[in-house]
Amino acid sequence: MPKQLEDNIIQADYSEEMQKSYIDYAMSVIVSRALPDARDGLKPVQRRTLYDMYELGIRYDRPYRKCARIVGDTMGKYHPHGDSSIYEALVVMSQEFKRGQALVDGHGNFGSIEGDGAAAMRYTEARLMRITQEVYLADLDKDVVDFLPNFDETEKEPSVLPVRIPNLLINGAEGIAVGMATSVPPHNLGEVADAVKAYIRNNDITIKGLMHYLKGPDFPTGGIVVNQDGLLDIYSTGTGKIRLRGKVELEQGKGGRQSLVITEIPYTMIGANIGKFLNDVAALVESRVTTDITDISNQSSKEGIRIVLELRKGADAEKLKNMLYKKTRLEDTFGVNMLAVSEGRPETLNLKQIIEHHVDFQVEVCTRKHQTLLSKELEKKEIQEGLIEACNVIDLIIEILRGSKNQEQAKTCLTEGVTEGIRFKTKASRTQASKLRFTQRQATAILEMRLYRLIGLEVEALLKEHEATLANIARYEEILNDYNVMMDVIIKDLNAVKRMYARKRRTAIENAQEAVYEEPKDEETEVIFLMDKFGYGKIIDRASYERNRDIVQEEYKYSFPCMSDDKICVFTDTGKMHTAKVAKLPFGKVRGKGVPIDNVSNYDSAKERILFVGSLAALKASNLLLVTAQGLLKQVQGQEFEVSKRTIAATKLNEGDALIFAGISDHAEFTVLQSANGYFLRMLTREAPIQKRNSLGVRGMRLEEGDMLERAYLLEGASEYSIHYNDKTLPLGSLKLAKRDTKGVKA
Repeated sequence: MPKQLEDNIIQADYSEEMQKSYIDYAMSVIVSRALPDARDGLKPVQRRTLYDMYELGIRYDRPYRKCARIVGDTMGKYHPHGDSSIYEALVVMSQEFKRGQALVDGHGNFGSIEGDGAAAMRYTEARLMRITQEVYLADLDKDVVDFLPNFDETEKEPSVLPVRIPNLLINGAEGIAVGMATSVPPHNLGEVADAVKAYIRNNDITIKGLMHYLKGPDFPTGGIVVNQDGLLDIYSTGTGKIRLRGKVELEQGKGGRQSLVITEIPYTMIGANIGKFLNDVAALVESRVTTDITDISNQSSKEGIRIVLELRKGADAEKLKNMLYKKTRLEDTFGVNMLAVSEGRPETLNLKQIIEHHVDFQVEVCTRKHQTLLSKELEKKEIQEGLIEACNVIDLIIEILRGSKNQEQAKTCLTEGVTEGIRFKTKASRTQASKLRFTQRQATAILEMRLYRLIGLEVEALLKEHEATLANIARYEEILNDYNVMMDVIIKDLNAVKRMYARKRRTAIENAQEAVYEEPKDEETEVIFLMDKFGYGKIIDRASYERNRDIVQEEYKYSFPCMSDDKICVFTDTGKMHTAKVAKLPFGKVRGKGVPIDNVSNYDSAKERILFVGSLAALKASNLLLVTAQGLLKQVQGQEFEVSKRTIAATKLNEGDALIFAGISDHAEFTVLQSANGYFLRMLTREAPIQKRNSLGVRGMRLEEGDMLERAYLLEGASEYSIHYNDKTLPLGSLKLAKRDTKGVKA
């Protein structure tokens, strides 16, 4: 290998390189994509979208702009990760049912609480909400936050927005990163502002003390938090589960009928889960878990949620309400994990830590803002003092200007007292001019001053303006030098935001009792199980079976009686037994459609073939004969199949072997085995030994090389049983009786 190539080869350990690369990728997703910043509570895509709208001038008091324009501009300038993520963030920030405080004013179809998606971005329009402009984006021109280069270093973007309220608490957050996820519930703006003020007044306040002001989550969908006592632990650790219930009201109808009306839903139910809730209630009615609900209607509109469940006369409404809480998502849990990016790394924060981060950030923003304002006021003071002094010696300045050859010469005279080359009327004027020492900024202002500023009223206004500037400087210096004064400014801002944008709490918080619902015990009844050749099963009552016995015999492959609390056992060629509860099967008519056995058991019709179906109760009292393709057979006592699992191995199989027959053998005196090469063996069933499920069995028929068993038959005594074989009728009972493990006879 050439020396120069050898010098360029870098030796690296593959596992270490993979580990480093994956950690870099994971941290990029965590910090730059999925998790919000603890300071402004925004993910990068949300921050960039809002800032881009601000830069485009799409303010709350200006016309809406197409979302496609906003998305394209954001993607091209700040967020090169695809338009769908940007538009989705824009849509969510406009949906009041998802956020405690909407940040974008959407115009058009921005989806619904029932899970309808927003229209395409080319059809919708948006602009900033007033709160976003005044509370989230204000003061960006005052150097309150750092600006960083964008992805291609052609633009600058803020590293964080100067949000004046704890947005992480008010709007909450949801996000999935690599190996971690965040889930912060939304809260009431007014309560959060009060909690922040309480912390500012007393930094040693406990989380319990903060909860005197911030009662708990305030979800935009309302509902009821029912584990109030558990909230302190959640806010102390930053993790836990909030139990939520929908609000259910009882309405009286005509004729003494009542209706349960759901007017508020758990936050976790928004979207497709509303439809799932309606389906779950319908399923409870169809499966006869309850017969008290006569009709279900979703009357929700833009005015709010209204789901009506009409009840039959005399129904127990309280019992039904508890059933809905237990069996549907009308009561659900919201998992809390208050994870956010703090000082560049992910951290799970408790309530006090979030408020601490916010207040520290506000101190930084307030300091930088007033430093910028103070700097500007000091510049104004310098210029104003120069203009006031210039008015006092205005005749001398005019003489300097008229005697100077150029602007630079005049400026040098004003700042340094250099009089060479300038014509003066008198020596006294030259001497006086040599004493001038204006600053560069003052000299520039004097040279640019217009003559009308010499009017008496204008001079008076200049003096008043100077007084105001001195007052501002004193105020800003006081704020910067006195921590308590700065805290008063932050509290004043919070009060203004609260007064303008706070609204009443929507979610009730209480300690509710556990919903108690006892399953009604079904009476054990005898039913008839039916399954057709396509694998569709159902149950019917015995009376229907007796009336249609001939139809059942013609159209159904399996039919037998069982109890309503029994199980159906399905044996397949893979050597497995699947069980299905009879109670899970639909109760129908003889000609009605059933359900695929796949749907109520683990049986897979694409990979398995059914050999035998029977009830567990009948199986427990019997022996089961099992025969494999490689000629092995055995009997297994039925009670071995009484297990709690839905699928078990009915028998052990050699590699390449398959089960070809399963059947109850108690009343079968003879067993006939049939091979693919046309050999038949009739033997006594009792020669098949009774063995355990997990055994292989014994050889039933000695097979030629390449031959295998195809079928097996059970014969009761000397009864005649014939099959069609090679276009002829073959009576199995007439076959010569032989011993097990023999070759049999060629048919």
